[in-house]
Amino acid sequence: MTQETTSMNSQPQHVAESRLLMGTLVSIQVVGRTTRDALSHAIERAFVAIQYVEETCSRFNQDSALCELCRHPGEPRQVPDVLFQLLRVALEMAEITDGLFDPTLGKILESFGFNRDYLTGESVSNAPTLSEGSINVSYQDIELDEENKTVLLRKPMLLDLGAIAKGLAVDLAAKELMNFEGFAIDAGGDLYLHGVDPTGQPWMVGIQHPLKKNGILCWLQVTDAAVCTSGSYERKSPLSDEIHHLIDPKTGKSGRGLLSCTIIAPQAMMADVVSTSTFLQGASQALEFAQELELDALCITDALDMIMTKGMERYIQ
Repeated sequence: MTQETTSMNSQPQHVAESRLLMGTLVSIQVVGRTTRDALSHAIERAFVAIQYVEETCSRFNQDSALCELCRHPGEPRQVPDVLFQLLRVALEMAEITDGLFDPTLGKILESFGFNRDYLTGESVSNAPTLSEGSINVSYQDIELDEENKTVLLRKPMLLDLGAIAKGLAVDLAAKELMNFEGFAIDAGGDLYLHGVDPTGQPWMVGIQHPLKKNGILCWLQVTDAAVCTSGSYERKSPLSDEIHHLIDPKTGKSGRGLLSCTIIAPQAMMADVVSTSTFLQGASQALEFAQELELDALCITDALDMIMTKGMERYIQ
């Protein structure tokens, strides 16, 4: 019998904690038939997993493996497994979307003023070699060596893996909590729900109204799945109200036609990268793209119309 399991006749306990990580407020709730201390220890392990991804893969941390990689263009560099995995998935999605999803947008994002801590607003000063990263780069300028686990950046560039890294961080945190009856991880729009909530029911997820800060457009009932939303309303450029953080690499401008896109998938990393890619597809192609990947999508158009895949309807409450 492990520390996290006790008699099934005991009353389920519920512990919730929140911390500032990955540029957002990360909240974790766990429900389990064990002691509150055991639940708290498990939550601590989950937060450690999230913090590791942030410390390794953030462009806002000058000591991260990602920033160290960007300081050495033209050289094959060995990187931690977590960074290699993220780049592999990013390049696969870039191929699937014909470059619509691209991890080399760091310099473009900086040029629009996305070089500030999302919570404090403080500017993050990149090292000179990073600031020299070109905007004339693409995912095709990245080469992965699967055998040696090395990465070659053929040109100077500033990588940005923010969204996809957050998804992986949620997935790694979820692995630390799978032995319990239920848990919910919420990392600023990236969620993973497992089992039951404190009332013994599947978890409820509110889809935010894009134009009302505390408004909810609808509710989804979800369990044992990830739910990720990409939207134009969360992070605006400090230089222009017309620019948000979801940039179309082909135009160098923010995607238009949708206000948000929510994806339900087996893993948060998958849901995150697909929600971003689906958003950039625009209203006319968003649902078709999600269905091709056999995932469910709920999109909010500029006219505040809700459009969704057929499979998404079963989650709506």
